[in-house]
Amino acid sequence: MPDRPPLHFAAFVMNTASHIIQGTWRRPTARQADFNSLGLWVDLAKTLERGGFDAIFFADVVGLYSPYRGDERKYVEVGLQVPSNDPSVLASAIAYATEHLGIAFTASILQEHPFNFARRISTLDHASNGRVAWNIVTNYLPNASRNFGLDGLTKHDERYAWADEYVDVAYKLWEGSWEDDALLQDRATGIHADYDKIHRINHEGPRYRVEGPHLVSPSPQRTPLLFQAGASEAGRTFAARNAEAIFIVAPNTGAAARDTADIRARAVRHGRSPYDLKFFQGLHFVVGSTEEEAQRRSDELDEWIDYDAQLSHMSGAVGIDFGHEDLDRPVGELRTEGVQSIVGWIKDLVTDRVPTLRDVAHYTARNGRVTGTPEQIADQLDRWRDAGVDGINVVNAEIPGSYVEFVEHVIPVLRKRGLARHDYAEGTLRQKLFGRGDRLPDSHPAARYRGAFR
Repeated sequence: MPDRPPLHFAAFVMNTASHIIQGTWRRPTARQADFNSLGLWVDLAKTLERGGFDAIFFADVVGLYSPYRGDERKYVEVGLQVPSNDPSVLASAIAYATEHLGIAFTASILQEHPFNFARRISTLDHASNGRVAWNIVTNYLPNASRNFGLDGLTKHDERYAWADEYVDVAYKLWEGSWEDDALLQDRATGIHADYDKIHRINHEGPRYRVEGPHLVSPSPQRTPLLFQAGASEAGRTFAARNAEAIFIVAPNTGAAARDTADIRARAVRHGRSPYDLKFFQGLHFVVGSTEEEAQRRSDELDEWIDYDAQLSHMSGAVGIDFGHEDLDRPVGELRTEGVQSIVGWIKDLVTDRVPTLRDVAHYTARNGRVTGTPEQIADQLDRWRDAGVDGINVVNAEIPGSYVEFVEHVIPVLRKRGLARHDYAEGTLRQKLFGRGDRLPDSHPAARYRGAFR
């Protein structure tokens, strides 16, 4: 591996009006309120490809966040991830409009049977010439669980056991059902595919029974590039076994170094190489031609942020209604079936005292913000790279403005510093990121299904 390879870049977006930084959709120059427009996302994808971004990364939810002040009114009134459209529907249009940009989208194990999901992913991988990635998530929203017929939220560790079986079914379909040379399309003989090289998987498990075969012939990557973002104990173990790219939101470079080293070590214990994983840190950038201009723009951004909405977002994610609490109340030892990693992030962020709910609101709005000139931002990104981070998931305050500024002003400096690539490599998204071919390496657990059903 190169000692200091360039960083990778993804744009962290969501097909909704208000994603991470709440309230900024109201700014006159912001266009994320046009989230229903396909043109918005296609134009953004073209901007990202012009800047050499590796991927556009779509977050998603399939339910409302847990009640805040007793109900979900706050989320609806401020547009906090509601309405929220299905990002996978955008994938084929973005693929058609671009040549190199990866298209990563979030899909929960809750929302679709693995047989149909595997079919859809393979279709998109064909349509994009191998540029699709799947961000594997469980589900932390009780409303989402009830939307799909469950009584409530499945216990945290049980969700990861569910995920283990879900990906196992998908791996069998993607890697084991069709042999590489099964699709013949022989016009002379009239034989379109070799029946003896297409196999049923006959999966039987606690949740799923899937006979197979997979209905789609092998796509360029077979298995899509695999993202994962779990930071709890169970989430880290799942990522160490399955993920190729891991999205982290470390509060500082020290925490990033600790967390990336931990998960890489776990991957080794599961028979994988530490270089089988790439870590993407979530950061948001405020750029100025001078330090003073950057700080002024950062202060102006703060004036638009809805801090009550920021707290409601965190409240809904952890499943504890903070809406009636004093903002100066200590957070304490939160135990939740929601996003457990959030509690650890807050403790890493506030180390000199007991963190409060006010810190939570401030954390969600400003943590990960890098303010400065392009040269100062490059200095910061160099430190993140030294901490074991392989890429940056660029969070936005505005679409498309946050990305236009980054592409036009920061990327040229990063390229001069060796922190960003000058050109795209050829091949699939996996080949572009790892340079080791289009398919999963033999060390990945999915590889055991190659030839397993003959």
